[in-house]
Amino acid sequence: MTYELRLATEHDIPELRELIPFAARALSVGYYAEPQVGSMIRHAIGVDSQFIADGTYFVVADTERIAGCGGWNKRATLYGGDRSKGESDPLLDPATDAARIRAFFVHPDPVRRGIGRRLIETCEDAAREAGFSRMELGTTLPGEPLYAAMGYTATDRFDIALPDGEMLPSAHMIKSLEQDN
Repeated sequence: MTYELRLATEHDIPELRELIPFAARALSVGYYAEPQVGSMIRHAIGVDSQFIADGTYFVVADTERIAGCGGWNKRATLYGGDRSKGESDPLLDPATDAARIRAFFVHPDPVRRGIGRRLIETCEDAAREAGFSRMELGTTLPGEPLYAAMGYTATDRFDIALPDGEMLPSAHMIKSLEQDN
C-alpha cells in the first residue's frame, strides 16, 4: 500500500472527525479504562480547524482513506481540538518558544508502518524551516512510546481533568531540533 503525505484541507474534516475517535479508542486499549477513553473522546480530542487554516496539519492517505494525521503548531495551545480550546490561541515566537507537536492519530490497521514517524519528521522539518529550534508536546500515554523513539524526553507527568470528573494521565515532552542538524 502506498501512502501519500499532504497538507490537510477543510475537505478532510469529516473524515478526520471519524478517524480521531476511532484511532484514540483502539490505541488506548491497555493504557486507559473505557470511562477515561469515552471522556477523552467527548471532551479533550478532535479536529483543530485552526491547524488546517494555518497549513501546519498533515494527513497520510491511500486511495481509500486517511491512515494518519498530525501536525505542528505555531500557536500556544498544547493539546485539544476545537471543542476544548479557549478563544485566544496566540502565535508563538520562534526565537523564544518551542513549536508544538499536536493531534497525532493513526488508524489501527496500518499502525507500526512508519506513518507516525513520517508525520513527526515532516512536522519537525517544517517547524525548523519556520525558525523554531525546539519542540514540545502534551501526549496521552499511548503516544508516549512513539515520541520517545523519536527523541522526545518526558519532563513532567500530569493528569488532564475532564469536565465529567475523569482524569487522563498524560506527559509533557520536549526535543531540541538542533541535535538533528
